Amino acid sequence: MISKEIYQRTLRQFFAPIVPFLDDATVTEILINGHAQIIIERRGQLEATSARFADEEELLAAIRHLGQYVGRRVDREQPILEGRMPDGSRVEAVLPPAAPDGPHVAIRRFAKETLTMDRLIDFGALCPESAALLRALVSFKQNIIVAGGTGSGKTSMLNALSSYIGANERIVVLEDARELQLQRDHVVQFEAQVADAKGRGAVSIRDLFKASLRLRPDRIVVGEIRGGEALELIQAMTSGHGGCMSTVHASYPGDTLSRLETMAMMSDVRLPMQALRAQVASAIDIVVQTARLRDGSRGITHIVEVQGLDEQGGYQLVDLFTRRIEGEDAEGRLMSSMQASGHRPRCWSQMVAMGLIVGEERAEGSRL
Repeated sequence: MISKEIYQRTLRQFFAPIVPFLDDATVTEILINGHAQIIIERRGQLEATSARFADEEELLAAIRHLGQYVGRRVDREQPILEGRMPDGSRVEAVLPPAAPDGPHVAIRRFAKETLTMDRLIDFGALCPESAALLRALVSFKQNIIVAGGTGSGKTSMLNALSSYIGANERIVVLEDARELQLQRDHVVQFEAQVADAKGRGAVSIRDLFKASLRLRPDRIVVGEIRGGEALELIQAMTSGHGGCMSTVHASYPGDTLSRLETMAMMSDVRLPMQALRAQVASAIDIVVQTARLRDGSRGITHIVEVQGLDEQGGYQLVDLFTRRIEGEDAEGRLMSSMQASGHRPRCWSQMVAMGLIVGEERAEGSRL
């Protein structure tokens, strides 16, 4: 059997046309649309390149080699590959016949520098006052969902939030593909596994979640909620496992809770809709909404508290911080500020009593 070390050495040869982009720290995404078109993302903007693979077979050979490296089958019968490059970059590939115009590959690069809250403040992703509130909420073990669209910075925000977890806490991380780089020492990481060619060895996020509950977690972090595991997470949150965190693909805070409902319904447990909605409202304390803005920058647009259900049975959401767009500068970059709404989370007095809140949030917000 060929060792992974050999695969690692030869992968760069197979992917030679994109090696310059893999070595460029400013490139955050590499998009291969068939063998003749390669587009990169740099500083939030897409750029066409002149790079190309010689033909479709050369690109297919590179994808098959990557499949062997990650131990996953990829062919016409199983035309979708999820994996990672040796440097940790996430790869999603779709082959014919599912991609009739030729293989399509997306490679998501991750910064070698772990982004801290201070760095995110410097970038304008949030303001010092909103960061101070998030620090208190994480320390108080509020259940937090980081929501946003593709490439909006959800993973970076979750990594940064982890720095506020107590140094003596045991964190169990569950992911489909390992991406999180939590800024703590006592981290136990698990990764879901797909079945082999004979249908053996599959381990789902739901399987890992059930196992994690018996591993004495102080915190459970799910890299991304995609399906029926949403119900297990919701039930854990409502049964004493405080301080859970995860990410969800959603455009607005209200959509986040609706998405969690929908994914919980993918479970094999059937609950009446109102009972499920009540559990979601009880489980989730805070939604941190991220977005990619029109100038390519990324940042938090909302920090919202979930305050249960209203009289009509809908979610009652209260903004704690929101982003206000104020215009553009001479170079076309957005000028914006995070504004405190004046509302305080329901746990404010307890956080003050525990010394988690120092001083007052500025009601007028902070210019970024």
